[in-house]
This record gives sequence, C-alpha cells and structure tokens, in this order.
Amino acid sequence: MGANQRVSFDDEPLILVDERDNVVGHDSKVRVHRGAGILHRAFSIFIVSEGGKVLLQQRSREKPLWPLYWSNSCCSHPRQGEEDLAAAHRRLREELGLDTELTFVYRFQYQAQFDERGAEHELCSVYVGRLADEVEIDVNPTEVAAWRWLEGAEVDRLIAADAEPLTPWFVMEWTRLRRDYPHLLPPA
Repeated sequence: MGANQRVSFDDEPLILVDERDNVVGHDSKVRVHRGAGILHRAFSIFIVSEGGKVLLQQRSREKPLWPLYWSNSCCSHPRQGEEDLAAAHRRLREELGLDTELTFVYRFQYQAQFDERGAEHELCSVYVGRLADEVEIDVNPTEVAAWRWLEGAEVDRLIAADAEPLTPWFVMEWTRLRRDYPHLLPPA
C-alpha cells in the first residue's frame, strides 16, 4: 500500500437498508454517521492464522469515530453497487495489503454512539478468513495505526480487562463468535 494512500472518503456512497436488508437508498459516509446514524450495510472481518492467533488492528488517529481504538482485523462498508463480499476483499487489500478466502458467519444490527461526533448504525455481515502464520502485513497508515496477532485467550483477557479502548462492534462480534461459532476462532 502506498504511504498514506487515501482509500476512504467522506462522500463515498453507502448503502442504506431497512432491518430486513432491503435497500432503501444511498447517502454519503459522512451523513450516515451523523447524530445517531442511519442504518446502512457494513462488514467486519476476523483473520485467524493457521497457528491459532487472530489479527487485531488499532484504528488510525485520523478516523473521525473511535480513533486509536483496537478492533477486529478489518471493517468497513460496501459502496453503492458493490456486494458485501467484494467490498470485504477490496478493503483487506486497501487496509492490510492482503487477501484470503472469507467465510460468511452471521449478520446483525447494532447502534453505537461515539459522543457528539456521531455513531455507527449498521446491519453488519461478519466474516472469518484464514492465513498462514508468516504473512507479511502491509498496513495503510491512513486506516491502521498498529496491528498485532493475539491468541484467542489473549483476546478474551483483553476484552475482560477493559483496560484498552476497544470498538463496541469488535466486543459484540467476538463475544457472539466465541459463544455460537467457537470452532472458527483460536482456542480459549
């Protein structure tokens, strides 16, 4: 990824949906995140290594919502006319300089407020992908401040300790994956 290559834009057209995932319109990324947010499609990806670790990223300080918070491997939004899975692969390349097969796991709706700056209000598809241990990560610094591989038990302790800032969707998703899909994650 080129140094500081911008891949996310305030005016990118996101897909507005109802609770049943029917498209109801499109609007700019900046507008759908204002106030309490407008329900829109999103995706989250958890990358798990063959050695049993999960890749976490710390969001860039440039992010308007949840800057420098630790989160799952990659997350973003499909744009107008783009399917979720295609968008997920695009974003893996843009943020982490990698790609891998992704398995759809589940979809859920949530709303999370980040002070007066705005909110996420998403119908979010969750994917899990697998990588070999020694894959080079080439982060885009406009999107990712830092990254690290953690064992499943380390992620459990990180969430339980509540000592580092974590994105709310990451905590919700990890908790559900642990409960309902433990075979897809590193052992506890």
